[in-house]
Amino acid sequence: MKAMVYHGPGRRSWEEVPDPVIGAATDAIVRVDAVTICGTDLHILKGDVPEVTDGRILGHEAVGTVVSVGDAVQTLSVGDRVLVSCITACGRCRYCRDGMYGQCLGGGGWILGHLIDGTQAELVRVPFADTSTHKVPAGVSDEQMVMLADILPTSYEVGVRNGAVAPGDTVVIVGAGPIGLAAILTARLYSPSHIVVVDLADSRLEAARRFGADVTVNATKQSPSTVVKELTGGLGADVVMEAVGVPQTFEQCVELVRPGGHVANIGVHGAPATLHLEDIWIKNLTITTGLVDTYSTPTLIELVASARIDTAPMITHRFTLDEFEDAYDIFAAAAETGALKVLLTAAK
Repeated sequence: MKAMVYHGPGRRSWEEVPDPVIGAATDAIVRVDAVTICGTDLHILKGDVPEVTDGRILGHEAVGTVVSVGDAVQTLSVGDRVLVSCITACGRCRYCRDGMYGQCLGGGGWILGHLIDGTQAELVRVPFADTSTHKVPAGVSDEQMVMLADILPTSYEVGVRNGAVAPGDTVVIVGAGPIGLAAILTARLYSPSHIVVVDLADSRLEAARRFGADVTVNATKQSPSTVVKELTGGLGADVVMEAVGVPQTFEQCVELVRPGGHVANIGVHGAPATLHLEDIWIKNLTITTGLVDTYSTPTLIELVASARIDTAPMITHRFTLDEFEDAYDIFAAAAETGALKVLLTAAK
């Protein structure tokens, strides 16, 4: 088969590799029908995730068709359409029993495209298949479903839920990439009074308005702090979400939140960020971070299936699997290309 293989910082290749095989009785092999690229993959290619070694197949988001299952797999059959979750869960360890699948001690967690070969390939081996996949409901497209592998549960759990968004809140989201847009979609479920989005690219701020932001700020042209203070009578935002993953935006989030408010860090950071405790200790802030657990994926699937959330508009560029190199180039240059999420599908 062919797969997108990491060969060290800045080096990747769509190349021939051996087909995956069942390695444990709980495995399934899934034919990849639709797959996307995550901002975390770009962090890996920059060298920000040193655990990813030369030769690793990238990717942790896909929708596909089951082609074989191990003897212990009980809920899947050959031919089932499934969402492959970005988080793998053994289902038995302490953390899995608490719904904290991202911290799985039994061989799961974030392993696809990280510690084992991932989904940017024609076939993928999925460990613990019963607890690491979700069947695709009738009437839900691959395009809609693949957005539920990572960005929707990540934004919802690490941003909206951890940030404790409540009705009437002023919510600020710093970063209008796919994670920021997913945070808009899922924050709206809680009826905040305002959703403010801060970014540097007008194209992404326009997308934020389409997804439901009522205030947008280009930080190269306006002061986000001034805008938020004017909107809140000088208080600051109730909840601020960091959806970029660089030190400057984290520090900006701490500046924008009100005393007693909440900073929810969603972004993946590749460098240290300074926490100015000498200034903020007196503000009674709550600051949370987190790796997605995907406990919310069944709920989000129901919301998509019932048309309460539409994820398909996130996809702006479409390719076949053999165009993976082009897809990476387009996605990495999002400020110039306007790319939000790219979708790659198997040739029919």
